[in-house]
Amino acid sequence: MAAPRPGAVVLLSGGMDSCVCAALAVRDSEAAAVHISYGQRTEERERRAFLAISERLGIGQRLMVRNEALRAIGGSALTDDRIAVPEAGSIGHGIPVTYVPFRNAHFLSVAVSWAEVLAASKVYIGAVEQDSSGYPDCRPAYYQAFNEVVKTGTKEGRIQIVTPLIGLRKVEIVRLGLELGAPFDLTWSCYSHEDRACGVCDSCVLRLRAFHEAGATDPIPYDAVPDRV
Repeated sequence: MAAPRPGAVVLLSGGMDSCVCAALAVRDSEAAAVHISYGQRTEERERRAFLAISERLGIGQRLMVRNEALRAIGGSALTDDRIAVPEAGSIGHGIPVTYVPFRNAHFLSVAVSWAEVLAASKVYIGAVEQDSSGYPDCRPAYYQAFNEVVKTGTKEGRIQIVTPLIGLRKVEIVRLGLELGAPFDLTWSCYSHEDRACGVCDSCVLRLRAFHEAGATDPIPYDAVPDRV
């Protein structure tokens, strides 16, 4: 008997938010997962997280793609080694240097293209606006506009980009993930390290703060945990 065709494609970076998003996609549909490496500092560690999370969640159909454009373009601390990854402290104060210019458009284009081939009707992405670093491609209006592009630019115009986490605070995402049994132990969020998370970049601090507020222990190893998160 042939395996059912996926009803959804989920963008799975390997981070905390995308992991919870993938758990939701698996709960609500037959899901396929796509991972995009783009020359980021922690790409190998994120790729391992993607494979491990997919395995734990039972996602059999997977696609791994490499995007060469974003590192060639640069302009971000994640893709340009000449730009240092800053320690947290500027959260909520302007767009940080860890913003990768228009990155999610690249990711969504791959996911929508694959969804069209698979005849999937939804693309899940774990974008978060609340309690985040303030990236412009994580705003609800961005996805509303992108859905119009998808509707106009695909063969049947029926693929929908869904952002189930976009209005949640990080602590709410942790709580939801715990309820779903999301494999947080397999995730990776650090912007700069691949062995032990640094504990001081924006992504680490936001994650640690969320687990602390949820009254839960973050299961991944850290080099340093700030006294006040």
